[in-house]
Amino acid sequence: MCRVISDMNTKNLKAKLDNLRALPKETELVEFKEAKTAFDFKKLGKYFSALSNEANLKNKDCGWLIFGVRDKGRKIVGTQYRRNRADLDSLKSEIANETTNRITFAEIYELPLPEGRVVMFQIPAAPRGIPVAWQGHWYGREGESINALSLQELEQIRNQIKHDDWSAYVCEEATIDDLNPEAILKAKKEYKQKYPEKANDIDKWDSLTFLNKAKVIRQGKITRTAIILLGKEESEHFISPSAAKITWILKDANNIKKDYEHFGPPFILNAEQVFAKIRNLKYRYLPNETLFPTEISQYDPWVIREALHNCIAHQNYELGGRINVVEKSDELVFTNLGTFIPGSVEIVIQQDAPQELYRNPFLAQAMVNLNMIDTIGSGIKKMFQKQRERFFPLPDYDLTQFEKVIVKIQGKVLNENYTRLLIKNTDMELYTVILLDKFQKNIPLSKDEHKFLKSKKLVEGRYPNLFVSSHIAAATEAKARYIKYRGFDDQHYKDMIIAFIKKYGSAARKDIDELLLRHLSDALDEKQKRNKIGNLLYAMSKKDKTIKNNGSNRKPKWVLV
Repeated sequence: MCRVISDMNTKNLKAKLDNLRALPKETELVEFKEAKTAFDFKKLGKYFSALSNEANLKNKDCGWLIFGVRDKGRKIVGTQYRRNRADLDSLKSEIANETTNRITFAEIYELPLPEGRVVMFQIPAAPRGIPVAWQGHWYGREGESINALSLQELEQIRNQIKHDDWSAYVCEEATIDDLNPEAILKAKKEYKQKYPEKANDIDKWDSLTFLNKAKVIRQGKITRTAIILLGKEESEHFISPSAAKITWILKDANNIKKDYEHFGPPFILNAEQVFAKIRNLKYRYLPNETLFPTEISQYDPWVIREALHNCIAHQNYELGGRINVVEKSDELVFTNLGTFIPGSVEIVIQQDAPQELYRNPFLAQAMVNLNMIDTIGSGIKKMFQKQRERFFPLPDYDLTQFEKVIVKIQGKVLNENYTRLLIKNTDMELYTVILLDKFQKNIPLSKDEHKFLKSKKLVEGRYPNLFVSSHIAAATEAKARYIKYRGFDDQHYKDMIIAFIKKYGSAARKDIDELLLRHLSDALDEKQKRNKIGNLLYAMSKKDKTIKNNGSNRKPKWVLV
């Protein structure tokens, strides 16, 4: 993890800047730019990807991008780039929206100096095994030049995980006696179900032979995978200081903890105990506004099973934390430690193929063999399909936190109009459904996602102020809401202003604001609505010449021409 400078005083930052400027030449880990007034956003993203990947390859914590310093001679010239601190801080989320796993700046420092303002971007190294992409492309450095990351360097980063499978290591002092006999019997039962053609052979195998065949142990030696899946509760010490724990937490509607329980090995048995703790109540809703409600369980058992088993398979056990399952009144939240290696859920859905890399490949393969995971790589897509078939919101993957994956499963309908849309369009492709699901949850869409939905004529409006299109509004019986978001054409608002002035003789800006604000599109925020009114008044006075200002600029008094 990139170590953020803890003491942010000017003296320490100046010392850091001096050290970077004193380097004999611009290295792959440091980039100086004048950026006197502005800097191209896409180019900034490319530098982020390149410096992050190079820091990983050089085994460093981070790289640096410095604005306000000339490359040649390293002279401080100052920069006016995003003078407003809020605008500067917003750059973190803007970069995260376009990078692998939403990785962004460790910190952005402003350094006021007599020669001018300097902005120092601290860029974390790419996580082990995960090259950082910008808008789907990997970048690196060749001296002072920025280029596509070479295939050799790309594989070098990826192989950091492939050649270091924590789950495959042998626990030298552990024996078959450290495994739970009941868990081994359960494993045999599930193995038979997975491979029915081997059922007769399995009955003839002793435990060690079976575990070798199932690839849970290696050449008769007990692995960390065997301890996690089949170990006795007291055998967890064999993987210390790592931990194998699942915590179930029950919270009420006010998010207050009501109950909890911890579970250790063997996960092949205790995952079922966690599942048994979850109250899967009945949920009723009227999808077509009929007198006959649809009754369904809040959660699909397969989705719960897959989400929990994914946490087990992809947990970074070396971090020593727990897998958490938080049960709320209408939502399940699963968390496991470790970055999401594929980068984004959309990539997993669209590729529809097994991923090239896994954090714990030995553990994942063992879970496939023991019927805990159907097929490596297909589970996430099937979770989305299951929720869609139920006309429920799709799973939410929160990848914004460092070294943590959060998955939320909704147990209720959030938006009945969205549900009706799914019912009436059962043939809609899954990627489109995912974007509409994000839209209904008010999750910001990228510009490319917006363009995609607009090409399908599913949304209208200018990015990022979007609303459902007219024919979708009609299909979901949300026509009134559509008008509220769509608003009226400009002439309608101009006619309202003219009618007001005709009735009262004149209108102050306050009068016009009170007249129009509540009628403008709800897709606009307060500032955008007031700007819209200003544009209307300008058009009426300068272009249409239907009104004029008989007052001052600060206190206008609008009258008819």
